Amino acid sequence: MDAVIDVGSNTIRMLLGSCHHGKILPHSYQRQITRLGGDFSPQTGLSASAMERALITLESYSQIIAATDISQVRAVATAVLRRAKNRSSFLARIAAETGLNIEVIGGEEEGRLTTLGSLSVIDPTPDTAIVIDIGGGSTELICLVEGEIRLQKSYPLGVVNLCEEYFSTAQRQQQINSIVQQFNQSLQNAGLAEINYQLIGTAGTITTLAAIHLQLQKYNPHLINNHEISIDWLANIQEKLELISAPEREQLIGMEKGRGDLILPGLQILLTLMSQFQCSAVKVSDYGLLEGVMLQLTES
Repeated sequence: MDAVIDVGSNTIRMLLGSCHHGKILPHSYQRQITRLGGDFSPQTGLSASAMERALITLESYSQIIAATDISQVRAVATAVLRRAKNRSSFLARIAAETGLNIEVIGGEEEGRLTTLGSLSVIDPTPDTAIVIDIGGGSTELICLVEGEIRLQKSYPLGVVNLCEEYFSTAQRQQQINSIVQQFNQSLQNAGLAEINYQLIGTAGTITTLAAIHLQLQKYNPHLINNHEISIDWLANIQEKLELISAPEREQLIGMEKGRGDLILPGLQILLTLMSQFQCSAVKVSDYGLLEGVMLQLTES
């Protein structure tokens, strides 16, 4: 059995399991919102309180690994640690206090592994799609044509920095429009713009929206996988969420605790992308980067 950890800008997740014929056989799954990207400073990097929250979670994961018969461990980190000035000292502290060696991966590698993981549970597997991963500190967009990744882009704009750095809806929309336009221009430059894409969405914003749509009292990944959400429903829920406070949003059935202030920036990204590419619905995958790392680890 192997262990993989995804140290994200908002959530830290761990999966224990194995793979058989390209399918993941999960043993246990842990997730904790630590908001590692919270109160981030471009000048100094990660905040002291955010690092403490992450260390508490990583220590608990390390203890679970130590108590389990694990063959291999791979832990990866993404956007917020790519940006952090104090990254090296924090990674050294993690290694010293937990024994975990965290590998900071680039945006393209994140996109490739996210695609590998998310598509592993989509049925049927699409030949042509745009995979969107809205994270805490970055957004990955991957273009799949005839079953092959033809273009992948990572943009340093996620729900945590959108929420904390851009205080009005208009400011956020301006930043979101910029990345969607950049991606569209990249598609045009590659001759990939005039294609009808299926949209596949993964990560916390989109899976939470699926849980709300399904009215799940308890989160169930099997119900989330392959669930489709229409653009009309997303536009309607956006209007409703804008009228209530973050604590009130967290009382909604299906809403993950700690995501009340983050759900709207993520929803803005999703709706903007759907409008740009005229997608009437998004198909959801509960799997993503974490599962992609597991699949790659097994194959290596």
